[in-house]
Amino acid sequence: MAYVITEDCTACGSCIDECPVEAIIEGDIYKIDPDLCTDCGACADVCPVEAIHPE
Repeated sequence: MAYVITEDCTACGSCIDECPVEAIIEGDIYKIDPDLCTDCGACADVCPVEAIHPE
C-alpha cells in the first residue's frame, strides 16, 4: 500500500530528501509514485502539515 499526498500539501520539500527510493514527484502539489513507494512512512513523519497518509 503506497502513501498519498493530499491537497493540503504546501510543496515545502520536506519529504523529498526523506524518501529512500525517490518516489516523490515535485509540482504545485507533490505526488508519490505508487509503483516506487515502499510504504516506509518516512515522508509522512516529516510533513509539517500532515498532508501525507497511507492510501
